[in-house]
Amino acid sequence: MAVYEQTYKRYAGSLTPEWSRFLIIPRHALRGTFNSKLFAAFFAVCFLPLLVEAILIYLRHNVGALAALTINVRELIPVDAFFFQVFVNIQNSFAFLLALLIGPPLVSRDLRNNALPLYLCRPFSRTEYVIGKMSVLLILLSLVTWIPQLLLFFFQAYLEGFAWFKANAWIASSIVIASLFWIMLLALLTQTISALVKWRVVASGALVALFLIPSAFGLFINEIFNTLWGNIISLIAIINNVTAGLFGTFERVSEIRQVRGFEGIVVREVVLMEPPLWLSWTVLFILCAICLALLSWRVKAYEVVK
Repeated sequence: MAVYEQTYKRYAGSLTPEWSRFLIIPRHALRGTFNSKLFAAFFAVCFLPLLVEAILIYLRHNVGALAALTINVRELIPVDAFFFQVFVNIQNSFAFLLALLIGPPLVSRDLRNNALPLYLCRPFSRTEYVIGKMSVLLILLSLVTWIPQLLLFFFQAYLEGFAWFKANAWIASSIVIASLFWIMLLALLTQTISALVKWRVVASGALVALFLIPSAFGLFINEIFNTLWGNIISLIAIINNVTAGLFGTFERVSEIRQVRGFEGIVVREVVLMEPPLWLSWTVLFILCAICLALLSWRVKAYEVVK
């Protein structure tokens, strides 16, 4: 409009609270994500292990169903910390696949199209932009990991009684901590790779390589030097150790190998011990700090190209 007409007026409507302005990013991102029928179908498949878990919990407390299926109660899997740990690991695997599908293009698309100035000229900061992008993953991955697992834990507690809940309440905190830390790690890794690589296929390949290549190299070190300290560079082994530590199933003595000489005579036994848990936590925290530093470096309103 022409300035001389003096028809411009300041916006008089209600303003969005500052703390919630970044939520517009996940709102539109989630809407676009579920427009894909293929993704919606895969998201539904992610709940199948949870259905199996719920059935196993229900069967332990339903005598009629067990009699109809001719199943002995002793033959069923005990519902304890290891039971929930197994299903937490299964859901974390599905969470990785979901992050692989939706994580890489979240930031790379904006960088490739030079859209960051359009975001950051609006009333939210770089931190809120990163949180908004990460919240897409945090919301979706939470829906398939710790939220349903926690509901199933309370379902088991309801069927078993208050005494079981009182004795095993720590399992609920282990479910939440293990799942949330895995989700945060996936969100940071996907956003960092997405900020460094502007092409979705390359970013997805880099995320897979980040887990597979160090793991393969760690296995190579373990076999060559007859040790388990190669696991300290394997993200898969580190996550498994941290999860086992939270659920109380972690054992440092993982394997005992017998070194044989001629004619099958045992020369010596080698006790292979996993790296301590504090070292696994330290590696994860250092990796998260590196991701935050790289995001702070890459996410900015403009870029000087020489």
